[in-house]
Amino acid sequence: MSQQDLSGLIVHTALGNRAAFSTLYDSTSAKLFGVCLRILKDRAQAEDAVQEVYVRIWRRAGSFRADKASAMAWLVAIARNQAIDMIRARQPATLEYDQAPDMADPDLDPEARAALAGEGRRIEACLGELEADKAAAVVNAYVEGLSYQELAAQNAVPLNTMRTWLRRSLIKLRECLNR
Repeated sequence: MSQQDLSGLIVHTALGNRAAFSTLYDSTSAKLFGVCLRILKDRAQAEDAVQEVYVRIWRRAGSFRADKASAMAWLVAIARNQAIDMIRARQPATLEYDQAPDMADPDLDPEARAALAGEGRRIEACLGELEADKAAAVVNAYVEGLSYQELAAQNAVPLNTMRTWLRRSLIKLRECLNR
């Protein structure tokens, strides 16, 4: 059957013509059953879905617009949507507590983010008050995780000197941050 013939049957169905609806059913039910069966993967449910599809077609035939979609595309869309609705209805409405997704946002809230950004700027400003090599040593030790030994070798200073640099630099940073 041509798209034009199907469109005519849908238009007549919208006018309440039962004979046109019966012809539409005979012409399209196999195709729409196939669509429902492919989605639902269960013959009995596909049969139920097709029944509901034709109830929807009867009720919504007046909303069909031939200039918007082909008749078969409109019918297939109704069948597809019905099958998907049935899949959704099969799924449990509630989840067990252990299966529930974590609803909390793992990111910081905007206020905490702003406070953290402000702290970061203060720390950077205080690091700027230290000598460049000592500021770099603090960052490498406490951000990058380098050991005292690695820092001493990197800066070509004795190990105890590096410990002293870091201790004094941290004292100056604490004083700066407490101002």
